[in-house]
Amino acid sequence: MSATTYNRQYILGLSFISALGGYLFGFDFAVISGALPFLRDQFGLNSYWEGFVAASLAVGAALGCLFAGSYSDRHGRRKGLLLAAAVFGLSSLAMALAPGRDFFIGARCMAGIGVGMASMLSPMYIAEVSPAPLRGRMVAINQLTVVTGILVTNLVNYTLRNSGAEAWRWMFGLGAIPSALFFLGALWLPESPRWLVKAGLSQEAGLILGKIGGPAFAAESLVSIQQSVVGARKLNYSAVFQKAVLPAVLVGIGLAVFQQLCGINVVFNYTTLIFSSIGIPRDGQLLQTVFIGGVNLVFTLLAMLLVDRLGRKPLMLFGAGGLCILYIIVVRQLGVQSTAVSWYLLTAIGTYALSLAPVTWVLISEIFPNKVRGAATSIAVLSLWAAYFVLIFTFPMLYERLKDTTFYIYSAICLLGFLFVLFSVKETKGRTLEELEEVMTSPH
Repeated sequence: MSATTYNRQYILGLSFISALGGYLFGFDFAVISGALPFLRDQFGLNSYWEGFVAASLAVGAALGCLFAGSYSDRHGRRKGLLLAAAVFGLSSLAMALAPGRDFFIGARCMAGIGVGMASMLSPMYIAEVSPAPLRGRMVAINQLTVVTGILVTNLVNYTLRNSGAEAWRWMFGLGAIPSALFFLGALWLPESPRWLVKAGLSQEAGLILGKIGGPAFAAESLVSIQQSVVGARKLNYSAVFQKAVLPAVLVGIGLAVFQQLCGINVVFNYTTLIFSSIGIPRDGQLLQTVFIGGVNLVFTLLAMLLVDRLGRKPLMLFGAGGLCILYIIVVRQLGVQSTAVSWYLLTAIGTYALSLAPVTWVLISEIFPNKVRGAATSIAVLSLWAAYFVLIFTFPMLYERLKDTTFYIYSAICLLGFLFVLFSVKETKGRTLEELEEVMTSPH
């Protein structure tokens, strides 16, 4: 079937609106970096509490993943996205108005629930409405909005840097604006056709598939989806441990954990801490966050062009190997307190944005069978956020004790990740989600 039959504008519209969840993910992920210097003074944070404040987002995100899996399988992907948008908006206002440290941590956990829901539902929804030839690029749009959210948030933080001791309240409170836009956009989204088939609403699914690719595409897709979801009606976490699907689930968990423990997110979250350790003042620290956001955006755009051309596996191998080498150089640069470390950290950000950042989400959205996609995606993304918590919580304490050599740990993890991808991950580009069931559940 020719790709020219696809309604690309419609598919792009669905993908961008769903991916606004990614923008808010990027906002809550990045805002802490600019706010931490203010929060340290406001709440008197030591390295333990600094790590916990930053990592508390992951606690809520883990809960959000678990909830999103069951909620979206019961009520639909669209309603899950609407709920995530509402949680984002309320938590932004709660963080901005926080009277003390513990209230702030609770509000950041609440923000994490929205992040966890969106981090699971946005790429899953996009994968379920996108035809195979377009799916990699469409799911990568979610990562594009994540990095756009990071860049815009870093720019706002930099603009507010001289607004006084309460500047951090504006940094968090402004998140209510994109939250409202996401909610309004999600009202327009149709339900996922694959969820509709699972819910016994094949006629409605056929109408949406027809809008996506025309009558012939709708008829062909409907048959393959119906065959793949036979017997699947409710979320069943025990089903993901069945022998046939367990290999795909283990690969998904491994990819999710590696994407976080590779270490790059300490650069995003602790830019100010890393650069203050080599004597760069606060203005310079916050300016580095803007550079990081810009590089992140440019290389994510490049990844969108390459993910459906080069494939998923080559990009993942490039990212793991590249970071392994770059971290060794970063250790040497930090050890002599060279400001040139900025160039190597920016190169590491670009390498990650071109590979592990978007491709991991693409693979997680693709590799699970239709029958268990909700539960399996939930478990994989839950694993991702658990790994994120470990990484972000431990870094301030590790850096306080080990300083620059902390990055040797992440280099070793990247070497292990390279070997994992090389031997365990199968290429998925250009295949329908139903075809991938055969690929991912086959022992060969």
